[in-house]
Amino acid sequence: MTSQTAKAERFRDLHGGDPFVMPNPWDAGSARALAALGFPALATTSSGFAFTLGRVDGTVTLEEMAQHALAVDRATELPVSVDLENGYGADPEHAARAIERVAEAGAVGGSIEDYDRDEGRLYELGHATERIAAAAEVAHTMPFPFTLTARAENHIRGNPRLDDTIARLEAYQAAGADVLYAPGLRTAAEVRAVCEAVSRPVNVLATPGLTFAEIVEAGGQRVSVGGGLAWVAVAAMTEAARRISQGDLSVLSAAGPPDASLDERGG
Repeated sequence: MTSQTAKAERFRDLHGGDPFVMPNPWDAGSARALAALGFPALATTSSGFAFTLGRVDGTVTLEEMAQHALAVDRATELPVSVDLENGYGADPEHAARAIERVAEAGAVGGSIEDYDRDEGRLYELGHATERIAAAAEVAHTMPFPFTLTARAENHIRGNPRLDDTIARLEAYQAAGADVLYAPGLRTAAEVRAVCEAVSRPVNVLATPGLTFAEIVEAGGQRVSVGGGLAWVAVAAMTEAARRISQGDLSVLSAAGPPDASLDERGG
């Protein structure tokens, strides 16, 4: 098994090399399927994982996410970064503990966002920055290079102000974040504005309106898909099940999984 330190160093080095795609599995099986396709790293998806529990996004506990991180990490030899939502609590101590707990589970990276789901609002900038600083302090005292991603949630939380997004990311960079992320950027111009304003690598959430090449040309270093792959899979399963319910069993002729070791026919 690859050591956590080796995975952490590999993940850190990816951010200084060529831009890359980091897909988001929703369980150990999808992690293995993605690893078999040659991706260099994986990130969990909070919404996709919540779906596997029959819940909506934002209702998973830190301990449940830590166990999920452990399962995904053990499924492959790839570095794993964890979507930690808001750190499972409003205080800086919550964000710090979330980083600590998933590192114990084997993760080598994690993201903390600035949206309070309980209150339905963005954290005030000063408080949000304190939370990133607390997370960074823990991340950077690990015995391996844990990669902390700070997320500015403006564009997916009804406040698509690019100036405020940039101000937040600049503050999180100063607080010690290793990677910066503003999910919901829709144009190459928005991606470029963010990338030119900061000096840390920028993660961009994939959108059908932008190609990977366009994101890279605009300065993006890392591209993730969030819950996108999970919902593609759910949609395909639902459509196949609908056809089966109407008597069409031909959909079951689809090929097996890309990793042959996952194929247990009849199981």
